[in-house]
Amino acid sequence: MIDRFTALLAERPWLLADGATGSNLFERGLQSGDAPELWNADHPQRIADLQHAFIDAGADIILTNTFGGTRHRLKLHKAESRVGELNERAALIARKEADRAGRVVLVGGSMGPTGEILEPLGPLSAAAAQDAFAEQAVALKRGGADVLWIETMSSVEETEAAIAGARATGLRVVATLSFDTNGRTMMGITPFDLAALHRRNHLAACGSNCGVGPSELVASIVNLATASDAAAILVAKANCGIPQFVDGAIRFNGTSELMAQYACLALDAGARIIGGCCGTTPEHLRVMRRALESHVRGPVPDLATIEAKLGAISSGATAQLRGEMDRQAGAAAGATGRRSTGRRGSRGSAEQLQSILQGFQDTPQQRHSDREPQKDEPCFHDADLKDAEPLGPGDSGR
Repeated sequence: MIDRFTALLAERPWLLADGATGSNLFERGLQSGDAPELWNADHPQRIADLQHAFIDAGADIILTNTFGGTRHRLKLHKAESRVGELNERAALIARKEADRAGRVVLVGGSMGPTGEILEPLGPLSAAAAQDAFAEQAVALKRGGADVLWIETMSSVEETEAAIAGARATGLRVVATLSFDTNGRTMMGITPFDLAALHRRNHLAACGSNCGVGPSELVASIVNLATASDAAAILVAKANCGIPQFVDGAIRFNGTSELMAQYACLALDAGARIIGGCCGTTPEHLRVMRRALESHVRGPVPDLATIEAKLGAISSGATAQLRGEMDRQAGAAAGATGRRSTGRRGSRGSAEQLQSILQGFQDTPQQRHSDREPQKDEPCFHDADLKDAEPLGPGDSGR
């Protein structure tokens, strides 16, 4: 029997995924330092209202409020014993909203990183990570998820641990990475590496989310499509512009018009599932839906088109667009071009390890000062916003 995810894709040229969870929950009262996942029990109606708003705006896929739903993330809030409860509740909330939409709306069970570094660079074994992801995935299926949606990943090792854990449910699996470091993930993975991971693991779909804004994300989809099989289902979920600190609050500088342009260019680039990430509101999504419905698909966008419509992209992503994948041209900023034992399983130098660890330890405020992020700087995900100041009433363009 064909699954609902595959069936809906067979009927439609594209599907619209939802927007941000964390940044929109700040508008609904989430406070700095709070875990959004706890709201699945404490404020379920606020979660339902946000998901209903995305459906009303035209979303075909809504994600559960479970990005930080593994025991490792929930442990930070003394809730590691509530993995099953919180993930199942989240899926039940989303399922109820999807089922009353009057049309087919899919529920994706969101599974984000553990926040730990896997062996050999860190203390978490692949088996332990897989077990944690399986625990979360089983609860999401129990609550009614149609597909498991692994997102904002940076390493092959953790992504494959999440895929293996998700496979315990028998549901289809989607995986998206965040190419937020000069055309690569913070752990050095390229869209070309993701294409290989997709083939190796027989994913239902793969793609890019979060990152450094719409222009960089569209470039990553162009590069991913180049490396992928023609039948691969690609996912694009860009942040709504660039995050900036303004008057002590985080604001995303993307407009509805920018997100509409992004959606159409993502479709031209090869994405079949298009949505938004941090800062993307139901209002943005509504405009994206209208733009996609009226869009006549064009050629794959080139560098000049992407930059003219969405803004500059990093030197690394630009090199990849030219087909330059060596460590010098397409590498993260500061790379030397020398290879050790490879990105997968490489211990690297003490300096590289220290840099990686520091990236995990820094708060969003330390990583992103009150100036505008530069062209090759990494961005952050909604989860990081839990440790930042919420937006004030009436703020727009997040």
